[in-house]
Amino acid sequence: MDYRKFGECYYIRMDRDDEIISTILEICKKENIRSATFSGIGGCKDAEIQTFIPETGSFEEQRISGMLELVSLNGNVVTGENNICYHHTHAVFSYKDGERHCMAAGHMKSITVLYTAEIELRPVTGGTIRRKYDPETGTGFWDLQKNI
Repeated sequence: MDYRKFGECYYIRMDRDDEIISTILEICKKENIRSATFSGIGGCKDAEIQTFIPETGSFEEQRISGMLELVSLNGNVVTGENNICYHHTHAVFSYKDGERHCMAAGHMKSITVLYTAEIELRPVTGGTIRRKYDPETGTGFWDLQKNI
């Protein structure tokens, strides 16, 4: 993995076996980024997709693997309780299943790079987006009222 800051944004190149989400969170910690948005593309080999089921208040998980084209990665990093950074990440992958071209998408738990991923990380300027816990869903949402 390598990254550089140009202007206000960070450009990250990830390599084989790098885990995308944890790497983004590590860079945020190292660079003292408290909230940001990010996007990217790449070639991946493994992804764990989660789908939230409101009736049960839990996530169903599905793992896909093989040659996964990361068509679109979008997410954010926000600061929660005790100043811990959290991610909210969605992605779309294309892949082949025999002769069929398939797609898989959803909320991401983890993504492992096969050969490269290129990510643009855009820190929030002028404030920090906080994470607010929602007891109804058991998840966290943006809290735009608190600004530190």
